[in-house]
Amino acid sequence: MSPQAPLSSVLAGLEAAGEATRLRLLLLLAEAELTVSELVTILGQSQPRISRHLKLLVEAGLVDRHREGAWAFFRVAERGVLADLAREIVGRIDPMDQAAASDRTRLIEVRQARADQAAQYFAAQARNWDELRSLHVPEKLVEDAISDLVGSGFLHSVLDLGTGTGRMLELVAPFAERAVGVDQSPAMLNVARTRLERAGLRNIQLRQGDMYALPVERDGYDLVIVHQVLHYLDDPARALREAARVLRPGGRLVVVDFAPHGLEFLREEHAHRRLGFAREEIEDFMREAGLEIAAHRDLKPAAKSEAKLTVSLWVGRDPRLIADKLPTTHREVA
Repeated sequence: MSPQAPLSSVLAGLEAAGEATRLRLLLLLAEAELTVSELVTILGQSQPRISRHLKLLVEAGLVDRHREGAWAFFRVAERGVLADLAREIVGRIDPMDQAAASDRTRLIEVRQARADQAAQYFAAQARNWDELRSLHVPEKLVEDAISDLVGSGFLHSVLDLGTGTGRMLELVAPFAERAVGVDQSPAMLNVARTRLERAGLRNIQLRQGDMYALPVERDGYDLVIVHQVLHYLDDPARALREAARVLRPGGRLVVVDFAPHGLEFLREEHAHRRLGFAREEIEDFMREAGLEIAAHRDLKPAAKSEAKLTVSLWVGRDPRLIADKLPTTHREVA
């Protein structure tokens, strides 16, 4: 529930929404996160006109705006004093209204174009990802272990760093009020955006950003996930310090990566800077970031499997608040 707002703010919000095109924009942005060019395509109006309307909606606090490289994305406000007002206005409009239905049809076409672009990128990378997946235990075992460590309790806010295809968000967002994914690659964010829209998850925001300078608020997240990212980084300790900075008191940081290995071709063919991490190394990084160690697991390939890599999971907890206990015993999983 948004806090109560001053009369002047509510009046500004109502004035901003009180125009046909801006109402149509609110409806569309409640359905999806969209760029100016996508909105121009849907509404059939000029870019300057759409931009002016969006500016008024953003200034009134009804719409959020964020940059992703050279693009700007817009969506109905998730937080702020007028977030509930924006949703209330959208909820009062008949979805079968002729203009609304026409806009929704064109939105479907825009989403399909985005999905086609994402599929082309995904297909180009699929061989590399398939090769990597074949080197360790099945993804389902890894995801089951993450779900076990995270639990199914309600989460106020979740942050996935290096979100990639968005799979981690798809896994945990159903248990959260809001979820945010950050990735440096616009192409990967497009893949994630398409995947999450198909999953029907509307409590997720995607952001382009640097792991070392996250574009999110401090002390804002109950759970931060860093899944198969650290081995690409030149300074993983710094990335974990930044991840710890955005945890709420009592929040948890989940790190998933490879245990130490000797597969040098991963450096040359897949841009891995680190060939895995020892248990003590990540735990030292977490302690240096001010976290307590809550859990660790190793998921080892079966003895007869062709897979060669052990997947390790760590959980660190912000000590500023005593939260529910997590498993603390070290467990080897074949």
